Amino acid sequence: MESRTGTLVTLDSPDARQIPVSVTRISYHGWPDCYLIGNGCVEAVVVPAIGRVMQLRLTGDSDGAFWENRLLDGQLHNPDPTEWINFGGDKCWPAPQSAWSQQQGRDWPPPLAFDARPVEAVAGERGVVLTSPVDPGFGIQVTRHVELDSELPVMRIRTEFRKVFGDAIRVSVWTIAQMQDPERIFMLLSEESKFQKGYLSSLESEAEDLRVDGRLLSLVRHPRERVKIGGDATSMAWVGRNLIVRIDAEAGPGEYPDGGCVTQIYTSPDPVPYVELETLGPLATVSAGDRIERTTTYTIMPRSDADPAVEAQKILFG
Repeated sequence: MESRTGTLVTLDSPDARQIPVSVTRISYHGWPDCYLIGNGCVEAVVVPAIGRVMQLRLTGDSDGAFWENRLLDGQLHNPDPTEWINFGGDKCWPAPQSAWSQQQGRDWPPPLAFDARPVEAVAGERGVVLTSPVDPGFGIQVTRHVELDSELPVMRIRTEFRKVFGDAIRVSVWTIAQMQDPERIFMLLSEESKFQKGYLSSLESEAEDLRVDGRLLSLVRHPRERVKIGGDATSMAWVGRNLIVRIDAEAGPGEYPDGGCVTQIYTSPDPVPYVELETLGPLATVSAGDRIERTTTYTIMPRSDADPAVEAQKILFG
């Protein structure tokens, strides 16, 4: 069993900068051989059997920010590639979704190796490296480096696509964090957005209680309709009952998928009450032997103000 542990103290203590990140093998909700990564302030739970980062939470909390489908505890992927199982947690897909049909012969469910296969996991000094099998349709192998910062309440996931075989393809790294039903979700809008309204609605349904206050767009989960909002800036914030999470996409030049979106918010209707905070990288043409990568950063803090807009301002603007 691989385990690296250290003395746990809060990150605002004088000794916080000397805390090693701990990586410990655990069982989690019926899945064996999982990993708990901790830095004394925050924890991440990785479940290689289903290829997910299943939870991000404050140290000692039983609940966290990520949505988990408790009905599927301990279950594995369906061997039938035409059936999709929604476990929750954080994962990655290839973008744009419009390319799926050409590469795998169907629009849905997502490509097998990205979403429906177990992954290999190796513990490191500050986290875990997850490696997928090679996807048969895209010819791409995914490696995700999941690490906690040793000084800050921050998780970083560096996602790498390596083209192993097949014809060249134009693709983008797309990360999806499924999160619990929030009090409110926020997106930072670009100061010079390419979108007329500063954002883009990708589905027909209107967002629930959408507000724009300067550069700060916000909404709540729609209970009856699927909603998706995209932007061309890099930061979003999820405000839950007790937690705040900021998610940042890696900035960079290039052409982005889905009409030029760098960040996206999706809200799922009842009876599956979750939201997705998504990041997208620039499109790149990859041939066998090529690699592309993007890093997504997650900052988690306890909530301290009753007004979710105040919390969003605090975590997004400092």
